[in-house]
Amino acid sequence: MFFMTAKLDLKKILIILAAAALLIIGVLAIFGGSKETVATGAGTVSGNDARVNFLKELGWQVSASPVESSQVRIPKDPTELYDRYNALQKSLGYDLSSYAGKAVMRYVYKVHNFPGATEPVYATLLVHKNKVIGGDVTDTSAKGVMQGLSKAPAPETTQPVKP
Repeated sequence: MFFMTAKLDLKKILIILAAAALLIIGVLAIFGGSKETVATGAGTVSGNDARVNFLKELGWQVSASPVESSQVRIPKDPTELYDRYNALQKSLGYDLSSYAGKAVMRYVYKVHNFPGATEPVYATLLVHKNKVIGGDVTDTSAKGVMQGLSKAPAPETTQPVKP
């Protein structure tokens, strides 16, 4: 028979246990315990339910699934139309400039509770790596406007739909 003995230092054991706990917490923070997360303050969304909940937290009742989802590329060379759209985004705390040239996902949902709507209204989310990087709500009526994602926009955050 073979026996092994070791001298255990309580301080070293506590340091090893603390390091292991930090490693586990770090792995959980990175990978999370759920595929559907919503953190409106950070604009983090992962999955359709999280995107719908994100819009709901902003006051919108939207369709359960997007009417359109596609990959779009943020232009490297801005145009006048892009500059106007990004000005709207900047007024809401988003800025597409740092995503120039990158492919992002665009999800479009039909809005059911837009005040006074006579034509369809759509909420668009721009998402990069599960983070909302911009978006808008667009009234498609003849006199419709494009506004930020918040349900009650400030007057300066609306723009005519037509360029």
